[in-house]
Amino acid sequence: MPNAATRSTSGRTRAERLEARVTAEQKSLIERAAALQGRTVTDFVLTSVQDAARRAIEEHSQLSLSVRDSEAFVDALLNPKPVNDRLRDTVRRYRARAGA
Repeated sequence: MPNAATRSTSGRTRAERLEARVTAEQKSLIERAAALQGRTVTDFVLTSVQDAARRAIEEHSQLSLSVRDSEAFVDALLNPKPVNDRLRDTVRRYRARAGA
């Protein structure tokens, strides 16, 4: 019985499958790019998609602030406002709900 999973060039088993419908033009473009890099279409697509996924995750994991916002953030850290009754009430409610 043949094994449904295949091994990638890195030695890891590829057991999952992705499928996509593409236009003839998209397929031709992808095949040409893969050929120019001397790679299979599968390798080209997987590498490209994986790189794009990592970039998307990284972009959403980083916080970018303007100079003005950065200065306001640092100022708030270095010179915090005094705790007021509203904050105390909020902390009490949170602790009561969270069981802390």
